[in-house]
Amino acid sequence: MKRKYFYTPYLPDLSLLLLRLFAGLSMAFLHGLPKLNKLMGGGEIRFYDFMGLGEGVSLGLAVFAEFLAALLLAAGLFTRLASIPLMITMATAAFAVHGADPFARKEMSLFYLVVFLVIFLQGPGKYSVDARLGK
Repeated sequence: MKRKYFYTPYLPDLSLLLLRLFAGLSMAFLHGLPKLNKLMGGGEIRFYDFMGLGEGVSLGLAVFAEFLAALLLAAGLFTRLASIPLMITMATAAFAVHGADPFARKEMSLFYLVVFLVIFLQGPGKYSVDARLGK
């Protein structure tokens, strides 16, 4: 008979909560908020021009993903939907912005990309706004 050490039924949902909170809040406040301040600062914008949309539009899309979508993800509100712009932004950072750079420069983008992919695949878990709303 195989024993399951350290397993209780709430651990998968608690794990998703911790993952969502850490990834969402760190993305929002360590990456999204500085970009939001840059966007609202009014000076000249120097940012990666995603698909020729322009630096301002590209920065706005990054702010939407890294700040707003990250906060939604942390709360567990529209979790799977919120993870999509985050995955696109991290894939862009890893493969376009840092595509020619050594792995160490793109490691954090890839790490966040995998975390957001896991959250997308697993969903928000029971400890989320989505669960409370019955989505």
